[in-house]
Amino acid sequence: MKRNLLSIALLCSCLCANAQSRPLKPETPFKIYDTHSGEQISLNDLVADLDKTKVLFFGEEHNDTIGHILELKIMKLLSEKYRDRLTFSMEMFETDCQVVLDDYLGGFIDKERMQKEARAWNNYSDYSPMVEFAKAENIPIIAANAPRRYVNLLSKRGPKSLDSLSDNSKQYFAPMPKKIKAEGRYYEKFVGILGGAENVHGTNMFASQCLWDATMANSIYEHYRDHKKGFIYHICGRFHSDEGLGTVAQLHKKSKKLNITTISCFPTSNFEQPNMEHYQQLADYVILVQK
Repeated sequence: MKRNLLSIALLCSCLCANAQSRPLKPETPFKIYDTHSGEQISLNDLVADLDKTKVLFFGEEHNDTIGHILELKIMKLLSEKYRDRLTFSMEMFETDCQVVLDDYLGGFIDKERMQKEARAWNNYSDYSPMVEFAKAENIPIIAANAPRRYVNLLSKRGPKSLDSLSDNSKQYFAPMPKKIKAEGRYYEKFVGILGGAENVHGTNMFASQCLWDATMANSIYEHYRDHKKGFIYHICGRFHSDEGLGTVAQLHKKSKKLNITTISCFPTSNFEQPNMEHYQQLADYVILVQK
């Protein structure tokens, strides 16, 4: 179990590595590209293009200061556009903490209590402005992610281990297939981020990654199903959404007709002369931040 948990921790640290090693200042330049046209656009242009979209994914690097600033800017523009139809969804809160988050948004508990009982991430200060904006504007927030204790259980014992849990526990994560195949583009990327197949011990680790994706997709879909005229803005690590894989792919499985738009935001050393062919498959929009 220790080896599996260490590998999962390694995955999380790898996904954040670029942002952690290059702390960015709020004035750091950024550029937004529409990957379909290859043209550079503005935030206003991006939001104006979302008329047919029902779910917008912002794929971030978790410690990218500019990414968090832009997430909030987009959220404010979406609030102006969609008013009371906007819902905010977050990887950073787990499904069993929904009631705590709702209590905070409703003004029944204070911020410190919410952070403790909702198990807020260590860098919650990066996400706090978005939560506070949602609170002030009465925007619902979805605590979208699977509780880590079930992800760890799956990593240790495999998908069948989840069957023995109580129905009360099962409500907090998406159903998983009995067998997860170690193949396909997403698996290849997973192996790559962990530094090779020798660091992926069987399929349980990959299944754990899929549980995160499936649960976030399920959280989003259940809200969409009950609010079809609404607009959902989901933020997550970009590994979960790049190339339309991960959570995006799981959400498409639930509804192929659901119109999803993706953003991938990350620091790059190719800021001045980016190779858009290289970024074309990442997302509908790419936001490049100068390293």
